[in-house]
Amino acid sequence: MIENLSHITFVVRDLERTATLFKDVLDAKEVYESGNATHSISSERFFLIGNQWIAIMEGEPLAEQTYNHVAFKIPDADFDEYKKRVRNAGVKMRKGRPRIKGESRSLYFYDFDNHLFELHTGTLDERLETYSSKNSE
Repeated sequence: MIENLSHITFVVRDLERTATLFKDVLDAKEVYESGNATHSISSERFFLIGNQWIAIMEGEPLAEQTYNHVAFKIPDADFDEYKKRVRNAGVKMRKGRPRIKGESRSLYFYDFDNHLFELHTGTLDERLETYSSKNSE
């Protein structure tokens, strides 16, 4: 039986640049750096973002940008602060998709290696309630 999500790994060209982005924008706490050691397939760093283990490994970035993404929950009251952080990081923001009333807010941005991240103010329960009430109209 699956217990939970263990970790998410992103392959990036520049570990230092991505580490700075994670720390400055996503409040990541770096907990490990392999340095020159290669325990897996390349140099790597581990972070905690919230309570989630995120790994970055050195390698070739994604060839193109897609809508595949990882979303992190943020408080609605902090939305504008995170938007400012993303702008200050110098990464590409993506226009959000159309939303229906009650669906919460999202901020999308690509890192330097074409990974898409979302900062979202809502929860699954809120989304399901919104969709359910929309369907009953």
